[in-house]
Amino acid sequence: MQNTILLLLGLCLAIGITIASDTTKQHLSSNVMTQVGIVVSDIDAASRAYADVLGVEKPDIIITDSAEKTNIRYKEQSTDARAKLAFFNLENIQIELIEPIGGPSTWQEHLDTHGESVHHIAFKVGDMQQEIAMLEGKGLNMVQKGDFTGGSYAYIDGRDKLGVLLELLTSTDE
Repeated sequence: MQNTILLLLGLCLAIGITIASDTTKQHLSSNVMTQVGIVVSDIDAASRAYADVLGVEKPDIIITDSAEKTNIRYKEQSTDARAKLAFFNLENIQIELIEPIGGPSTWQEHLDTHGESVHHIAFKVGDMQQEIAMLEGKGLNMVQKGDFTGGSYAYIDGRDKLGVLLELLTSTDE
């Protein structure tokens, strides 16, 4: 019987079936990176350059909603930070260009400290609070969170351990 259970578990792992587990997991629930976010100082110029190099159309630039709608919090404080965003939806991943505008944010801090560079890698997750708690248990701190049409996000500071912020994304559309 024990051998049968082990064989079934091995088969499930081999073909990618996940088995419900308890809430004491100690790793990120998703291993599929969905996005790379890059902070830029001039989104018009950066999006033209990316479009040219990638051989795609320059995407529309959008501006994030106001703090009243997004409930944005940076370092546990309300902020009026906003950003201009451009999304390149490639076959296997999304590149997000971010130009910070408005008040204090992780985007502006990154631009001031590191210049134009990779800001985060993003993963879609199911239970945002559970993921944040697990990562905080590993010594990583949430630095910013907010809502957007269709979901929510949280930036987790993984720079000391991973060299980059992690963005957790949830969707209300699924």
